[in-house]
Amino acid sequence: MKKIKLILPLIAFTLFSCDNYLDINDSPNNPNASQITPNLSLPGVQTASYSVLVRRMNELGNVFMNNWGANVNAFTGGYAEEFGVTMSNNFYEDIWNSLYRNTYEYTKIINHPSADYDNHKAIAKIMKAFYFQYLVDLYGDIPYTEAHLGIANTTPSYDNDQDIYRDLIVQLDSAISMIDDAPANTVEVGTEDVILNGNMALWKKFANTLKLRILLREATKAETDATSAAYIQDQFDNNLELDFIAQNVTINPGYSNAKDSQQNPWMNLMVNLNETTVTYRTAYNFRRASKYIATELNGTADPRRGRLFTLIAGGVVGVEQGDSSQPSGTAPDDMSKLGPALVKNSAQDGFIMLLSESLLLQAEAVARGYMPGDAQVLFDAAIAASMTHLGATDGGYTAAINGDVGYGYAAATNLDEQIQAIMYQKSIALNGTNGIEVWIEYTRTGLISTIPMPMGSTSGTRPTRLLYPTSELASNSANVPSQSVSDAFTTAPFWK
Repeated sequence: MKKIKLILPLIAFTLFSCDNYLDINDSPNNPNASQITPNLSLPGVQTASYSVLVRRMNELGNVFMNNWGANVNAFTGGYAEEFGVTMSNNFYEDIWNSLYRNTYEYTKIINHPSADYDNHKAIAKIMKAFYFQYLVDLYGDIPYTEAHLGIANTTPSYDNDQDIYRDLIVQLDSAISMIDDAPANTVEVGTEDVILNGNMALWKKFANTLKLRILLREATKAETDATSAAYIQDQFDNNLELDFIAQNVTINPGYSNAKDSQQNPWMNLMVNLNETTVTYRTAYNFRRASKYIATELNGTADPRRGRLFTLIAGGVVGVEQGDSSQPSGTAPDDMSKLGPALVKNSAQDGFIMLLSESLLLQAEAVARGYMPGDAQVLFDAAIAASMTHLGATDGGYTAAINGDVGYGYAAATNLDEQIQAIMYQKSIALNGTNGIEVWIEYTRTGLISTIPMPMGSTSGTRPTRLLYPTSELASNSANVPSQSVSDAFTTAPFWK
């Protein structure tokens, strides 16, 4: 029977705004804005910013890290730019626009004129730092000190990316101090905080974990740069409380299948509202496991494989990125879909940071000698946390994998092999949940595994950054740094 394919331009299932991100530059004297207190605005901005992380950023990372392929038996035309590595100023430009729009909303909370909301403002500082780190990781130098000034400055200058990283630590320290020193009349944070439900002790732990991640981004550079090495060591010795998040950092404002706007934003891409009989949207039907990730998961007998992807005859079946359907191509007739741990229901939690990531960050810090502890114990605990999160049973996997160089920590004989094992386990733990983090960590270390390029790609290497978007070139041309397409492959944030 002849197969009928749908022509699938990327825009068909990504749903993003084409508005200029500078549209957020409202007048700072707008009385309506000052009347919206932080407790009212916090849940909205937390939810909106997470949507960018789990949809477009997650998608980009999972495709670039060769976790996802395309259902070429049913669709044509999807992921052409990603598989071709065709970088341009339009490529995923909505990430820039959306993150700036949402971080502006955090800035408005921080700058709210009332002094009664210190804890809400501290939360906003932490989340603003969380997303500004990603802006630096993806673009390098960006507007920072002059960003979010409204009509007072609609063409902000660019700040040095390393300077921004240093200030993110300062802002996180400030947030922790605001929590510690909040006056008695500070408005209590409650369920309007849809991430940690107003638990300020957990917010401090999350801030410390974010500081840890920021510092470790620079750790590879510090191997050969004495200034970076001294800075990181000083931060660990004098300015980092070794008290990190010990649970998944989730978000759930009351997701449900009542209507599109109330679905978990990831599930809004995946399934239609009527869940009595589940019907899937185009985005779910299009995404399939890649041949690379299928080989990795099957080859290590990873019990998480049936949670990350659906199994076919007991294993993950993937398609090579850039392949086509038979007879012109070699794609299998049946390919594994996204699995039951990723696609549950409209009410499922979202994930800002997983416990497994926190533990692997700690393992790396110990391995590098920045802090005391047992890296092997932390490494094994991270795998256990990932198994629990995905609903898998270890079944001897951790013991077995620890004998394999590049996959297990115990087999490592030097720092590179230790970091490679940590990066590999991070790539599996965050697979499908936070793909952008995996791509950034791959860019930083190059130590996950040998990830093949897609068939027919125009480049033999992966990009190390995104290009400044068209919206920025149009609205801030006097300040945006000059770039060529090749810069996406030859330049990177300062920590590379």
